[in-house]
Amino acid sequence: MAVRLPRPRRFDVHVALGALLGGLLLWGVGLATRPHTEAYVFLPGRWPVLLPLLVMAGCELLRRTAPRIALLIGTAAIVLDTVTQGNLVTILMYTDLMYAAVLYGPPASAHRIPRITGLLSVVGAVVPFALWREPEALLIGVVTGLVAFGPAATGLIVRNHRDAAEAARLRAEQTALLAEMDRTQAVTAERARMARELHDMVANHLSAIAIHSTAALSLDDSKTSREALSVIRENSVAGLAEMRRLIGILRDSAGDVAPVAAPTLDGLGALVEGARTNGLDVTLDAAHDTVPAPVELAAYRIVQESLTNALKHAGPGRVAVSVAQRDGLLTVAVTSPYGDRDGPSAPGSGAGLVGMRERAALLDGTFEAGPEDSLDGKIWAVRATLPVHDTVEGEPE
Repeated sequence: MAVRLPRPRRFDVHVALGALLGGLLLWGVGLATRPHTEAYVFLPGRWPVLLPLLVMAGCELLRRTAPRIALLIGTAAIVLDTVTQGNLVTILMYTDLMYAAVLYGPPASAHRIPRITGLLSVVGAVVPFALWREPEALLIGVVTGLVAFGPAATGLIVRNHRDAAEAARLRAEQTALLAEMDRTQAVTAERARMARELHDMVANHLSAIAIHSTAALSLDDSKTSREALSVIRENSVAGLAEMRRLIGILRDSAGDVAPVAAPTLDGLGALVEGARTNGLDVTLDAAHDTVPAPVELAAYRIVQESLTNALKHAGPGRVAVSVAQRDGLLTVAVTSPYGDRDGPSAPGSGAGLVGMRERAALLDGTFEAGPEDSLDGKIWAVRATLPVHDTVEGEPE
């Protein structure tokens, strides 16, 4: 099977043609590198000089596409050139092949060729001088260094600079990619945070509105209907206020509104009172010290969402809210009767449970929710444990 050589680059074609024309010009005017009378010129005359010149020009076509093959053939051509009267362009093309083999060849060749040529330069200088004891013998090593080691070392230096520039470019691209990934993750996290905030702030009021509006439509008692409409109005106003607060936070680029308006555990009493107004029988047991703002916000939202779920789904009975701090942990527990309710209910999507679980996970806490058996019957229990530290990595307030 024939080996198909790669197609030469256009620049390499120009180099080969230019060198060939230059060599032919020197050959035409009769300029050679050595006279035919020297002892090691075994092929004197003008015509033998053309063979290594033509071979070397052909090798120049492969200087980038097949640099090692070009160097091997070029080495044979330069050896042939040494037994003729020689051509200066042939030698110059060989130095270019040596340079290209290091610059464009495989990484192993790029480091091996300078070592080999350097060793040959030293051997070419030391061995002849040791044998003949003549200063002129050192010229063999000098010529070898100029023709082989010099171009190889230059190619290695250029390649190292090129590889360093390429590595810097790749690092810059990787840094830009990581920055884009961080930005995308930040946007995703911010959208999730906004979704949790919007759900937790508005869902409670909308659930109360849905339940009481259903009750008002199903009752003929004007007094009861008026009370239901009053509760609906209160929740509508409160929901609008929460929406305005959230919109204000989003519009405030400096973020000055959020820390001031963020709810705290001191507001649990008002939250429970609002749940009672909406028709829940709620008890509150809160015993805690000062906790970091992210933990405080997460605990408040978990209680708020649990009361919202109790308002929508809980059966008749008491809802118990407990917040306790112990051993560096803030424990939040909300239990409600589990079963069918007699009055109207509101549909749920499960987003509230997802949001509570995300809030606990952001603070390296734990969260669980589900039915449990108790002395009073079956209950739905929501339990969250949040670590309390001086600095807590979590979502911003």
